[in-house]
Amino acid sequence: MPWLSLVSYFLGGAFLANAVPHFVSGVMGRPFQSPFAKPPGQGLSSSTVNALWGVLNLVVGYVLVCRIGDFDLRDTGDAVALLLGLLSIALLSARLFGRFHGGNAPEDR
Repeated sequence: MPWLSLVSYFLGGAFLANAVPHFVSGVMGRPFQSPFAKPPGQGLSSSTVNALWGVLNLVVGYVLVCRIGDFDLRDTGDAVALLLGLLSIALLSARLFGRFHGGNAPEDR
């Protein structure tokens, strides 16, 4: 199992997880933080920007997982790499965006 494929699956998982809040906020018509806001990652971007950013993340995640290497969900190494990428960005996003949306409990501050 080539290690570059595992890195690709990890990064693909991160992009796929990152697509969710941006795409969902976009299709719900709600502004959300994005790299294009001022200041980046803190200000709010429009729902249109977030929908586009979410779709771009989906495309990049798809390419990294499905078009590089030979991803097999039944292969434990492949699945773990993908899930670790998903988990890492999910936890990072929860910490970063929780402060804007009330997701961090008082003991986390």
